[in-house]
Amino acid sequence: MKKITLVLLLAASSLLFFSCKGGSRGAGGAAVSGTKEGAVSTAYATGFSVSYTDDGCLVDIQDPMREESQSFHYMLVKRGGKPAHVPEGYTVIEVPVQRIVCMTSLQLSNFICLGELDRVAGITSTRHLFNPEMRQRLADGRTSKIGIEGNFDSEVILGLDPDLILISPFKRGGYEALRGVDIPLIPHLGYQEMTPLGQAEWIKFIGLLCGGEEKANRVFSEIEERYNSLKSLTADVAERPVVLSGELHGGNWYVGGGRSFLAQIFKDAGGAYFLPDDGNSGGLNLDFETVYSQTADAKYWRIVNSYNGTFSYDALKAEDARYADLNAFRNKGVIYCNMREKPFYESMPVQPDVVLADLIHIFHPELLPAGYQPVFYELLK
Repeated sequence: MKKITLVLLLAASSLLFFSCKGGSRGAGGAAVSGTKEGAVSTAYATGFSVSYTDDGCLVDIQDPMREESQSFHYMLVKRGGKPAHVPEGYTVIEVPVQRIVCMTSLQLSNFICLGELDRVAGITSTRHLFNPEMRQRLADGRTSKIGIEGNFDSEVILGLDPDLILISPFKRGGYEALRGVDIPLIPHLGYQEMTPLGQAEWIKFIGLLCGGEEKANRVFSEIEERYNSLKSLTADVAERPVVLSGELHGGNWYVGGGRSFLAQIFKDAGGAYFLPDDGNSGGLNLDFETVYSQTADAKYWRIVNSYNGTFSYDALKAEDARYADLNAFRNKGVIYCNMREKPFYESMPVQPDVVLADLIHIFHPELLPAGYQPVFYELLK
């Protein structure tokens, strides 16, 4: 029965890959109402929280990686509504929003999954854009390119007349140039979440903006069920292979910390991150010697890039001959995804279950049904 259930879950994951489109007082003294039907709450995401008042929905956003960081506060009210009381420090946003500008593929993935691309008026780089509907929208002018990070076209943005712009304020993005356009800038901090389900749960935030809370809740619940069912398969595995991630760039090897998103998904897949004692949730810059000394027992090495051509062990060695000294290289343990060929960042944020299944297939293939076909990650041949 368990295997039948797993087969159904994996089939559902594959389908998603191709089709995902009271009396207390709240902040500022606003009266918090009882839980309403279809209300949004968070179980994994720590970057945003939601509460409801008689006038609307209060959304508080903060950096998931830093307790002491700038916070952002919004009151979502029904379009055309006039709230009787707006808590101090809150910006009123009318929902459902009609025109939005997205700055990242992670943000766009939420709109694709919810089938809300009609609301996306502008996007940044289309370098690794796969979604056929969005490509058609760009071709016929329904959605516009607004430039790239650090070089946004303010005139194009103003011409789009968006209700709001989703930003990533803790990334280098040149957002200061946008602060003068008099359009609300709202952070989407899913990329800062430290767990795969925490990142995926930001789909509820987009559901709130689009007036689709119930659908967002349902979609996330399905993601959560598939992810946790797959995760349970590895709970008692006896051996957990050590996994390295990243590559050298400009002499530095950028890796996620020991409490990062990657470390968590490797663990959930029955692996072990190569920095088990590191307490950082953000990224680290290491030199090759440090990485080499930490990876003597690393069986696998995860790489995501946009190599132009056929990526191979020879191509990897040509980038830096020292790579060939790594245990995962010598034993053909490179886990690879080419962003030129697969919609990784466009789909992965709302498909952590699919990513998890790919990794389990590599780490512990006996746990999945025979014939499982990887979607994102495969062992480099």
